[in-house]
Amino acid sequence: MKIHGLAKMTLLDFPGKVACTVFLGKCDFRCPYCHNYELVDGSAPPVMDKEELMDFLSRRQGLLDGVAVTGGEPCLNQDLPELLADIRAMGYMTKLDTNGNHPLMLKKILDRGLADYIAMDIKNSPAKYALTVGRKELDLQPVFDSIRLLKEGRTTYEFRTTVVDELHQAQDFEEMGKMIAGAEKYFLQSFTDRDSVPYGNLHAPSSEKMQEYLNIARKYVKKALLRGTD
Repeated sequence: MKIHGLAKMTLLDFPGKVACTVFLGKCDFRCPYCHNYELVDGSAPPVMDKEELMDFLSRRQGLLDGVAVTGGEPCLNQDLPELLADIRAMGYMTKLDTNGNHPLMLKKILDRGLADYIAMDIKNSPAKYALTVGRKELDLQPVFDSIRLLKEGRTTYEFRTTVVDELHQAQDFEEMGKMIAGAEKYFLQSFTDRDSVPYGNLHAPSSEKMQEYLNIARKYVKKALLRGTD
């Protein structure tokens, strides 16, 4: 297994934990607002292999609580369960970020109890999902299957949406709210432009719009919050 990036310490990526973040390459989506597009298009070379990662983690025992595994889309890697199992065997908690398009892999991880926290992206309302993930068309059944799996409550989870002014409107949050109705936690995070974002002319919504969208989300989930605000 190749590791395409490593953030040696973060207080943000794994809620409530001091963690490192491991970045895996490849993704089956092409979201125009992606911050890690160099992992999506393959332009980011590997920085280490699994053995080197394990060596790093062995030297951080007692200093870090957990490891967040993100991408790209980690669930494209068939060795992901073994990676999570090996990390947990060293005494670390594990968090997984996923786009939700791989419920069979997600089920494997849940069945084996390999993730202490899972964060799944909800990209947009069903009618705009394919557009938002850069696909001409998209079968949404895997996304709905992943939502159902997480709502079973076998591990701590959250749903989250990166909100882009050009892609999201109030009605979309009504539809997304219905998709995840009854979920434990839902975070809205405003788009932030970076050099790595593949498409220009995208903007963050106003704070007023973000509050409007949050109020809509709160009708459907137990706890909805804005992430990245003061």
